[in-house]
Amino acid sequence: MKPIKLLISGLITVLLTACGSAEPPFDWTNFATLGLYTASISKDGRFALIGAQEEGGSLWEIDTGERLYDWNHQRGERSLIAKTAFSPEGDYAVTANQQDLVLWHTATGKPEWFWSSPGEILAIDLTAKGRFALVGLANHTAVYFDIVNGGIKRTFRHKGRVRSVALSSDGKLAITGADDYIARIWEVSSGKLLSELKLDNIIDSVALSDDGSIAFSASSLDRGVVWDPLTGEVITYISGDESFKKKRISYLSARFSEDGSELLTGSSAGSVQLWDTEDGTMLEHWQAHKKDAYGPNSVSILSVGFGEPGVYLALGSNGVLNEFE
Repeated sequence: MKPIKLLISGLITVLLTACGSAEPPFDWTNFATLGLYTASISKDGRFALIGAQEEGGSLWEIDTGERLYDWNHQRGERSLIAKTAFSPEGDYAVTANQQDLVLWHTATGKPEWFWSSPGEILAIDLTAKGRFALVGLANHTAVYFDIVNGGIKRTFRHKGRVRSVALSSDGKLAITGADDYIARIWEVSSGKLLSELKLDNIIDSVALSDDGSIAFSASSLDRGVVWDPLTGEVITYISGDESFKKKRISYLSARFSEDGSELLTGSSAGSVQLWDTEDGTMLEHWQAHKKDAYGPNSVSILSVGFGEPGVYLALGSNGVLNEFE
């Protein structure tokens, strides 16, 4: 019986080691009384934009932890902000409920434009200066909307709800992820479908590198895929720590580094990972802060971002901004 006991003890040690391998944040800030519906971190790591259950929409300065503006769609009311996004340079941001969107200026805090969507809003991204918005809808389309002049410039049709969208920094390429298990790359100017990648479940998250040369997509409880947006060829797969047992994980947020060599992801289990985009090697692995240290880990990572050199940011569904190094 002793060998069996030793084997069980060894397995327990391996499991405990694997569970405790993720590093905690070196600093964290609480942005909300209760939880969040949505969150975004600006590309330069200056701002965080949240839609909170209790407080509604608000813009925060990450360095100081100061709430700069309350952004709600009706004066004197707390709006249910379901989706948020920043323009690439961070001068503009958008908040959305299920049907309406408001474009805000991050310097003045004032609303710039308001418009209504042709369907229930599931995802959104902005071009530079907030000139155009790419909106993923429940009616099986993604629309490219002219914010300043109004009107839909492009409609990208799918065979399922479009729950994740992203644009390259120059606004020339778009990536969409839908409930039909397919991530698609589009040429925005023509509306042409350039490539697509079939996954094994509904698409939770998509991302494009700044120059549009690398794409990322991940489906629920599955591996993430780094791929070539022009050819549709897989570059590498990413996954959780599989040293003991193959894991299934849902990546809810993702962002490429400025040069595209690294990918930052956040999961539904509160974990944050840094990957090498060439070979899929996990470079770093962290775990988000829990408000209740003794309760179950129910934190989902809604947004990730790059801060100062060597600092990585993640906003959890519990309203906590995490800083890792």
